[in-house]
Formats: sequence, C-alpha cells, structure tokens
Amino acid sequence: MTKPRLALTALVPVAVLVLASCAAGPNDVAQTSTEAAGFWLGLWHGLISPITFLISLFNQNVSIYEVHNSGNWYDFGFMLGVSTIFSGVLGGGAATTSRARSARASRKE
Repeated sequence: MTKPRLALTALVPVAVLVLASCAAGPNDVAQTSTEAAGFWLGLWHGLISPITFLISLFNQNVSIYEVHNSGNWYDFGFMLGVSTIFSGVLGGGAATTSRARSARASRKE
C-alpha cells in the first residue's frame, strides 16, 4: 500500500468514531426531568443533527429533536445550529464569492 492510501485507511475509521461520538443519545428523561433543554442545548442538537439523523435511521431510541425543551429558545438554537451546518457559515460562501470575483477579473484582462 502507498502512504496516502494507508493514511486514508487509518483516517476513515477514526472519522467515523469521532462523528458517532457527537450524536445525541436516547431521551430517557423526557417525561421525568424538571429541567428543560434551552438555547445552548438546542444549538448543540442543531449542529449535530446530520449525524443524529443518520443514527436515528438505524436506532429507534435516538431522535433528532429534544422533546422536553424550553420552547421558542430551544427552537431558535436548534434552527441556528442547523442553518450553521447547512449554509456554510464557516467560510464556504465567502470562498465562492472570492472565486467568482477572481474569475471575472481574469476575463476582463
């Protein structure tokens, strides 16, 4: 095996384990807990929602959304987390805009 292929073979299981460790677990205290999930937990659940969704397809004890939440603040945090993951807030949009400007500038020359 070549070095890049060996590195990729080692990296894939590590990446799977890291992603699986982020998933939310089953909600055993949905009816018994007195403390509701708030904004910060909603934000976290929104950020890990793609991973949690994949796990929920194979495990019926895992759900994406916390049923025992504080209402609108949890919803706001959840949607903020989901939109952060799926909109490319981490620089994806800026990179596209930069490439488009660069391409237009090179066509003008």
